Formats: sequence, structure tokens, C-alpha cells
Amino acid sequence: MVNENDMGIFEVMYNCRAMRRLSSKEVPEADLLKLIEAAGQAPSGSNTQRRRWIIVRDAEQKKQIAALNRQASAAYVEGRIARGESLPHHDAATRKRMLEAVLWLAEHMQDIHALIVACYEFDAKPSTEERAGVQSSVWPGVQNLLLAARALGLGAVLTTYALRDYDAFANVLNLPDTIGAYALIPVGYPLGKFGPVTRLPVAEVTRFDRWH
Repeated sequence: MVNENDMGIFEVMYNCRAMRRLSSKEVPEADLLKLIEAAGQAPSGSNTQRRRWIIVRDAEQKKQIAALNRQASAAYVEGRIARGESLPHHDAATRKRMLEAVLWLAEHMQDIHALIVACYEFDAKPSTEERAGVQSSVWPGVQNLLLAARALGLGAVLTTYALRDYDAFANVLNLPDTIGAYALIPVGYPLGKFGPVTRLPVAEVTRFDRWH
């Protein structure tokens, strides 16, 4: 049931920042399960409902996952900071703050209370094409989870750095060949403030009927 005090859906979407600085404070298990329940409301191809979720709270498991994340992200992100990376809609100072938050996550991931892994269950070991083909069943659930976290006052962020060395990642979680992992979502209470996201104007990203 939806509580009458829950945020409206557009308010949630327009204020759903990627929150990387998260505290180690324990998140109630009921809230973590509510995130998974919300994720399960998303559509899946042919209504197969093959999404699976692993909530990692064990300290040693988190330590190993954090090491894989740090191994894949730290040097790459440090280089982007050193280059003074910027975008037309994201000046260098703003970009630097965001990238510093990525480095913060790399150093503190093991301390965050819960790391949620988005998975898909196959009938047999999938081919590369089969793994790619089910992504449309995975990502809607991930987005639902991120929105639900924001509605509950929890911070969350989608990352895939830790999956770069996929075999090592799968080994940490003891994943069978029939389970494919797609994303890692740290979840916790935010150390920063929620606020509106900054996005390009809809007129800049939209075409009607054809590109030209």
C-alpha cells in the first residue's frame, strides 16, 4: 500500500539524484525489501519476471566488492579530474565535485550498509547475445528501485565499475552460470542533501517523426 505521505511520482523523478556519499547507518530490512518489491513492479519481457536481487550486507563480501570497484574506477576517475573534464551543461568545478564523489564511493563502499546487485536468472548458461537480450527486463526494475529509494529518503546510485572483472565479481557472490549480474546499487542514508537534478531542456533532446 502507498502511504498518503509518500512523494508524488514527478517530485520523486525530478529530485532523484545519484547519491554516492552514503552513511554506514543500518537501513531497516523492511525498507530494503520494499525497494525490491517496488523494483518487481516494473515490466519484464513476456512477463517472465526473471529479475533477481542480492542484498549484500556481510562485511567481508562488501570489502571484496569494494576492492573490485576501486580497482576499476579510481585511476580512471582521477585522470578525469586531472584533465579538468567539463561538459556544455556541466562546468569543470561542478564536474570535479561529482567525480570526487565517485572517488569517495570508491574509498568507502565497504562501509555502506547495503549493496544491491541486480541479476537475471536464465534456464542455462547464457551466450553473450542472450545476456544482452534481457537487459530490457533488468533496467526498468533498477530504475524503479532508485525511485523507491528516493521516496523513502534513502540515497542510492547505479554503478557497474565492480563488474568490469565479471568473473571475479561473480566469484565473490558465488553466482551460478545461470545467474547474470548487471548492476551494483549501493543504498544508505545520504550524507549530502537531496535536491533537484540538472538536465538538458527537453527541446534540445527531442525530435518529432525524424531526425531532420
